[in-house]
Amino acid sequence: MVRDITLGQYMPGKSIVHRMDARSKILMLLAMIGFIFAADNYMALLLITLSSLLVVLLTRISFMMYLKSMKVILFLVLFTGILNIFYGSGQVYWEWQFIKITEGGVNNAVFVTIRIAAMVLVSSVLTFTTSPNDLTDGIEKLLSPLKLFHVKVHEIAMMMTIALRFIPVLLEEADKIMNAQKARGADMESGGALKRVRAMVPVLIPLFVSAFRRANDLAMAMECRCYNGGKGRTRMKIMKFGGVDLAALIYLIVVFAGVILCNIVFPATVR
Repeated sequence: MVRDITLGQYMPGKSIVHRMDARSKILMLLAMIGFIFAADNYMALLLITLSSLLVVLLTRISFMMYLKSMKVILFLVLFTGILNIFYGSGQVYWEWQFIKITEGGVNNAVFVTIRIAAMVLVSSVLTFTTSPNDLTDGIEKLLSPLKLFHVKVHEIAMMMTIALRFIPVLLEEADKIMNAQKARGADMESGGALKRVRAMVPVLIPLFVSAFRRANDLAMAMECRCYNGGKGRTRMKIMKFGGVDLAALIYLIVVFAGVILCNIVFPATVR
């Protein structure tokens, strides 16, 4: 069901990760993604996977919520993994005409699948534990050096956060429209793939209309409140780094050192 998709939702809590500065969490996300792609053997991949799972556990959010976030890209993960099986070199496990499965292909499929899953997990940590307002302030602070080049940093951060915030709203709206169409006798679950795609047309049209209506209402509300961008704006909450953020930095350094050490000691599995 559409309502089971948790992408973009914020889960209030009092965990260590919740108490971290938004800037630290954004930088930690970027660093973890870099570590995921830096791992080129199974030991390094195992280390970064366990490190990601540890961060997930520290959020004190049900792991089922993270599994629900995987639903959005489950097809993409499986499709990409299966596609990579047929590309690679090394020992041939199975061959039929021009199609063959090799050791390198299996390794590539495993690495791609785990990398995408790990990226979704660490990305969900950021959205689950950071409120939209804190996320906006964090992005704006990190992009503030671009103001020297006359880049509208505040507007960019605001657009990114609004887009992320409206994902669960639109998913909920889509679920309501689908239930309304089913109550009128629409069949969206039977038949082939083409029939199901056609059955989604009565859902997409009102969903787009609703999305444009919400965007217009939001624009009107911002204008009524005399919103004029980031110029001269002040904040009720001042962002500052604390002991938790220092601990996160030390954790990232340890993980980075571990990944580099594994890459040096163990031979590369993927190229």
